[in-house]
Amino acid sequence: MSRLSVILNKIFKSGEAQAAERAPDVAAKGAASPAAPPAVGASPAETGSAKAAGSAAPPQAGVDVVAVLTAMAAKSGQKLDWKKSIVDLLKLLDLDSSLAARKELASELHYTGDGHDSAAMNIWLHKAVMQKLAENGGKVPDELKH
Repeated sequence: MSRLSVILNKIFKSGEAQAAERAPDVAAKGAASPAAPPAVGASPAETGSAKAAGSAAPPQAGVDVVAVLTAMAAKSGQKLDWKKSIVDLLKLLDLDSSLAARKELASELHYTGDGHDSAAMNIWLHKAVMQKLAENGGKVPDELKH
């Protein structure tokens, strides 16, 4: 499994768990919302099989990445600047944050900068990871992607 896949899975799985924890509260209050209607122009194959395929769709569309990571940071007991630091983000996710691991992630994400300039690579990596989270269905504020 790629390093990016591990990051996505950790964040989206945590987001699913948070949603599951809130679901009983919503159901108990009778505020459960009906399923969203299929997109206009969507074929029956697109509406029915997307749910059945499960793994083919984004892991969890609409996961609030900031909320998930903030909750994880609160539970961790560590002071991590995950909003700015790829090292702290990886530590928060309990992943290898070594330079070698970051270089592998950079290679996977097609980093073209100077591999010896770890500071520039780290800044690029953080933005690239946040962008990938957004591309895979996560809600990520623009300031974390750019």
